[in-house]
Amino acid sequence: AIYTADRDGRMIALSAATGEELWTERGKKLRISGGPGAGDGLVFAGTSDAEVVARDAESGEEKWIVQVSSEVLAPPRAAGGTVVVRTGDGKLFGLDSETGKRKWVYDRTIPVLTLRGTSAPVIYGGIVIAGFDNGRLVALDLATGKQEWETRLAVPTGRSDLERMVDVDAEPTIADDTAYVASFQANVAAVSIVNGQLEWTRKISSYSNLAVDESRVYVTDELGNVWALDRDTGTSIWKQEGLKARRVTGPAVVGDYVVVGDFEGYLHWIDRET
Repeated sequence: AIYTADRDGRMIALSAATGEELWTERGKKLRISGGPGAGDGLVFAGTSDAEVVARDAESGEEKWIVQVSSEVLAPPRAAGGTVVVRTGDGKLFGLDSETGKRKWVYDRTIPVLTLRGTSAPVIYGGIVIAGFDNGRLVALDLATGKQEWETRLAVPTGRSDLERMVDVDAEPTIADDTAYVASFQANVAAVSIVNGQLEWTRKISSYSNLAVDESRVYVTDELGNVWALDRDTGTSIWKQEGLKARRVTGPAVVGDYVVVGDFEGYLHWIDRET
């Protein structure tokens, strides 16, 4: 199924095969701002009023709704009985999938000035990988919230708060025990999931999600250029400069193409090789 949500609190499930609507449910006075995310047979959304709502993935029935510390802008994720929720005040919450009860919370201080957005947590092999607005990538134990490692992707530089922004707003993309992630005004980086060591970095500013195939990493930078980088080294393979100022989304790999969307609703299909 494909799950979607709107600002008015409506959540919809569609058949991935046909597009047929499977269910639609509207939560009273829910201003959805993050999600939906799925896992453990549930679908989750976060709100501007610091709530997390869980619905049954098959029926759309509301299972629980709980309060967290601040607005939720990223999709919650769940696996192994734990829902992971990122909030705008720099916290990660681990909630029980069955009840919504808090199991653990991880807190980081956020800078004075940040982009409006947060990196969605990724669950991989019993750990949670998440980026923060201070330019750091963190791995936590899914069950307990214990920190496994922390890696600095970017060091703030400059005199003003604006110049020193190094937000990690892109969701980490994981392939073969390596996390690929981008930071604003800083780097695209490859980080080992095993120990948090940097495998390579590349000076490209981005706040969009990345895409990865068997040999390359695809990145949309803050200006709208789309890059293909070598997965092993981070070196440039090609750069598509024809979409500047079109507010281009992060890329997706579809067959022989890299696909991005823009602010006018167009999809642009780019040859993966050239």
